[in-house]
Amino acid sequence: MFLFEICANSVRSCLAAQEGGAHRVELCAALPEGGTTPSYGEIIQARELLTTTRLHVIIRPRAGDFLYSQLEIRSMLHDIELCRKAGVDGVVFGCLTPGGDIDMPLMRRLMDASEGLSVTFHRAFDMTCDPRKALEDIIGLGCDRILTSGQQPTAYEGMQLLSELQQQAAGRIILLAGSGVNPSNIRSIHEQTGITEFHFSARSLHESGMLFRNRQVSMGGTVTIDEYRQPFTTADNVKHTIGQLTTS
Repeated sequence: MFLFEICANSVRSCLAAQEGGAHRVELCAALPEGGTTPSYGEIIQARELLTTTRLHVIIRPRAGDFLYSQLEIRSMLHDIELCRKAGVDGVVFGCLTPGGDIDMPLMRRLMDASEGLSVTFHRAFDMTCDPRKALEDIIGLGCDRILTSGQQPTAYEGMQLLSELQQQAAGRIILLAGSGVNPSNIRSIHEQTGITEFHFSARSLHESGMLFRNRQVSMGGTVTIDEYRQPFTTADNVKHTIGQLTTS
């Protein structure tokens, strides 16, 4: 009845997702920025090591908005082709116009390039000006699913719109609820919306093995990041979250 996707920031997180029983991973880099396309090396390793969990890869050349230049579009097309050659199961992308609508011509180009792969329209959906129209546009494109938090910071906060969109979709496309999904709210989101696919990270912070630590320098410049505590998905966290829906 349910399908669980892990937002994985590394091969290590992919393997933990598989061990924890996830059906699918979305492999990303730069999760604090909303996720960008991971390195080819990460994609290849994930493809080699994931045997029971499907591998989807985000196609997003940079952080920020979803209005792309011609140079960025070319990068996205190359990344889709590399993912195809690597044997991934699906790709994840989304493109908008300056006015906040779905960029239909560009999406058709990317859909054509992704033929044969499963396609998820990502949370660019949550930045659209008219989510109900956007839903119909994405259905028309032939995407398999939409990752959304109901245009709110978290899926729990967006349950009202998620419920309305689930009814509007009427089985024509899958809604994948994501952002802030955790063991304490996943059952409520399902019961209030009827959604049965969930996207979450199930991460915990892990202490770095570095003994010498220079606290005066940050690799993020003005962005404060603790480089000595690294977030990774854990199998136990995945199992615990899944268990909230699959056990009585």
